[in-house]
Amino acid sequence: MSPKDSVLTLPSWRSGKFDPRSRELRLNDVFFQLEYMVAKGHKPDVNQATQLLYDLCKSKKMKKAIRVMEMMIGSGIVPGAASYTFLVNHLCKRGNLGHAMQLVEKMEEYGYPTNTVTYNSLMKGLCKQGNLTKSLQFLERLMKKGLVPNHFTYSFLLEAAYKERGVNEALNLLHDIIAKGGKPNLVSYNVILTGLCKEGRIKEAIGFLRDLPSKGFNPNVVSYNIILRSLCYEGQWEAANKLLAEMKGEERSPSAVTYNILITSLALHGRTEHALQVLDEMTRIPFKPTAASYNPIISRLCKEGKVDLVVKCLEQMIYHHRCNPNEGTYNAISLLCEEGKVHEAFSIFQYLDRKQLDWPTQDFYKCVISSLCRKGNTYPAFQILYEMTKCGFTPDSYTHSSLIRGLCLEGMLDVAMEVFKLMEENHCRPDVDNFNALILGFCKSGKTALAFEVFEMMIEKGYMPNETTYTIIVEGIAHEEEEGRKLAAQVLAELHAKQVISQYTVERLVMQYDIDGLPL
Repeated sequence: MSPKDSVLTLPSWRSGKFDPRSRELRLNDVFFQLEYMVAKGHKPDVNQATQLLYDLCKSKKMKKAIRVMEMMIGSGIVPGAASYTFLVNHLCKRGNLGHAMQLVEKMEEYGYPTNTVTYNSLMKGLCKQGNLTKSLQFLERLMKKGLVPNHFTYSFLLEAAYKERGVNEALNLLHDIIAKGGKPNLVSYNVILTGLCKEGRIKEAIGFLRDLPSKGFNPNVVSYNIILRSLCYEGQWEAANKLLAEMKGEERSPSAVTYNILITSLALHGRTEHALQVLDEMTRIPFKPTAASYNPIISRLCKEGKVDLVVKCLEQMIYHHRCNPNEGTYNAISLLCEEGKVHEAFSIFQYLDRKQLDWPTQDFYKCVISSLCRKGNTYPAFQILYEMTKCGFTPDSYTHSSLIRGLCLEGMLDVAMEVFKLMEENHCRPDVDNFNALILGFCKSGKTALAFEVFEMMIEKGYMPNETTYTIIVEGIAHEEEEGRKLAAQVLAELHAKQVISQYTVERLVMQYDIDGLPL
């Protein structure tokens, strides 16, 4: 059998228990092995390649996932519509709309038909960017291709309409859709309910709910949950209880989401004992509580400085319900720092570290710091980090990048620069990722000039920028309105000419930021 006829079987990367870092390394190893063997003429196993694509998406390694798709096509494998749409969907979720649009266009060139589901992913991505006009134009393009919009399409558009122009505009759009023969379903009407509640128009929302049967739809548990959430958050317990009493029957019986709404709102209003009672009732229904069920209660107890009750709640969460803490749990615990209980917060993190049996301590602490920084809790992250270092934890490049990104997220650019300088003073040599984190922070804050200063400092210190560095800078320039896009085109052309940025990235940036006049 010639090499081109042989099917490549990859080693398993999913078996056994691994900490996140080891799992990531195995995933990377398998990807590079696939790339090497395909270059040698071997054909990937379609099931393994598809699973690898899925796992790379889930690990947020989008470039590698796209490369797997390209290798499958190049080897003559026809990717399933599900895997193609999955990849497009993940690109859109990550905000890589340019990548997604480019992938769809390339797939159409290869002769792979695009369906409504794939276009819906792009539509949703456009709507999330707050560009209703462009989304409606895209809808016309979809219909010209003969694809029929479905209720998901309408729901994305209606959500974008109320977020961008208000719920009255969304109602006008809904009437327009119906007038043109569109058939929105209950999901679309639930979007309108959400818009009314977001604008504080709860009485109108309740009236809209009552009127749904006349439109041919019976409200479901989602419809009730939307209004229940608003009533509970405003502390209208009597009205909330009345609505709860109506939630009977197969379509409208309380769900786990209903219980989480009650728990969260009760905890928010300081009624933790009542929230714990609802949590207990939830388990008897039975619904399995998740971290999302516990985190609001833990958050409230931390705000009240009740450390013993926090530990008791965590024990119940971990041992009784087999529920693992998540990022929200770490951020809830960090609230103890606001009450001057930094040492107590760190002790709880140590307790959780001992429960994460699959994780090395270093990895767990890195996860805690990065979780806090992602949510803008950078100050408590520094306080906890100080306690960690006293116990032997040494912050690495990843930890420093998390801190820098967190500070930039909170607008503390000067402090982010100080952290960067302290790294060098403490003989912790920065790497390219640290520079990229700082450049990205400045660009996102609209301080492109400062980003260039950091870039120049990077060169002066002998660091070699990578493609990510250049991409961040081009994106930062492109955000500066029309003049910015013109300059971005010039910079992008020069970078491509010097072969420091790929054709693929150029095409993606041109599409994502609508850059014209690129001399390529």
